[in-house]
Amino acid sequence: MPWYAWLILVVAIGSVVGGLLMLRDTATKVDMTDEQLKRVKQRNAEMDAKEAKDR
Repeated sequence: MPWYAWLILVVAIGSVVGGLLMLRDTATKVDMTDEQLKRVKQRNAEMDAKEAKDR
């Protein structure tokens, strides 16, 4: 491969890795109350049951 193809490949991979590292650094934990966590778990269970039924 010519040198400029390698350069483009390195820049593309660097952009992806850099974006993922920036996303990891800016991620914040979501603080939820016990009631909100309970509702999320209930909703997830309902969606899992619905998906299992649809199969």
